[in-house]
Amino acid sequence: MISQSWVNHGNELKLFLPKEFNFQENIKYLARNHNECLFHIDNNCIYKAIPIGEETPIIEVRSEDKNHLMIRFLGDSKPTCEKMSDAVARYVGEWFDLERELSPFYSMAEKDPLLSKTVKSFYGLRIIGIPDLFEALCWGILGQQINLSFAYTFKRRFVEKFGRCVMHNGVTYWVFPSPKDIAGLPLEELESLRMTKKKSEYLIGVAQQMADGKLSKEMLLDIGDHKRAEKMLVQIRGIGPWTANYVLMRCLRYPSAFPMDDVGLQNALKLLLGKDKKPNKEEIMKLAVNWTNWESYATFYLWRLLY
Repeated sequence: MISQSWVNHGNELKLFLPKEFNFQENIKYLARNHNECLFHIDNNCIYKAIPIGEETPIIEVRSEDKNHLMIRFLGDSKPTCEKMSDAVARYVGEWFDLERELSPFYSMAEKDPLLSKTVKSFYGLRIIGIPDLFEALCWGILGQQINLSFAYTFKRRFVEKFGRCVMHNGVTYWVFPSPKDIAGLPLEELESLRMTKKKSEYLIGVAQQMADGKLSKEMLLDIGDHKRAEKMLVQIRGIGPWTANYVLMRCLRYPSAFPMDDVGLQNALKLLLGKDKKPNKEEIMKLAVNWTNWESYATFYLWRLLY
């Protein structure tokens, strides 16, 4: 991991960027679906409300040059202390995976027949994270066995029904529900969003485990091994290998997490290989022989080919 830092810069925070970062490539990924409800993009700036303890600052994230990200606080949401500023800077740093040293990944990918052109095309793209474990788990469950557009529709319904919002200049900024918001809900509340009974049960079950302190991000990170963390996750009802690896990749930041069952990954490989059929699991394992310890980044870059 590299050292990622920030400084106060007037009424803003300035984050120092690693060399292998391209704001435009990352903003293109964030802009891939117009139905996103937890942030919006306007004039090459990202706007988002971030829950930090009892406060919910609204921030603008922009890039003025290739070496820095600027975080501006909107309205009255300016941090009241250095601790709050640090929490926001860390959130943004984790969101964009800024502490990841990517030069070893690029060195590997440039020699790989499937990745070489992809990394040149999208150089500077980072795995855009989901720092909140409950949000990552819910997003994984919501996305099971449906297309991406429908998953975004479900997420919007879920957030606008059970989340909370803050306002600034007539714009609504939504915050994802907490486990406590969902844990005590009757099943019918979630089914009213046109979710299946099973998905509703899975979401409430995960919320209950987290609300009861039986599952947390810290617990999974303390394991220190992605295979053991995966084993813990798949013991939870509704979480299979795909969902577990998706969460390990997007939230817990294990670079060796590998959602091999992902349809998007299979379609990207099918496209690259010029085949009529998607590769099976055994074929993907052979194709990924060079990706050891970088499977998550290889997957993320291959997804980029599809939009």
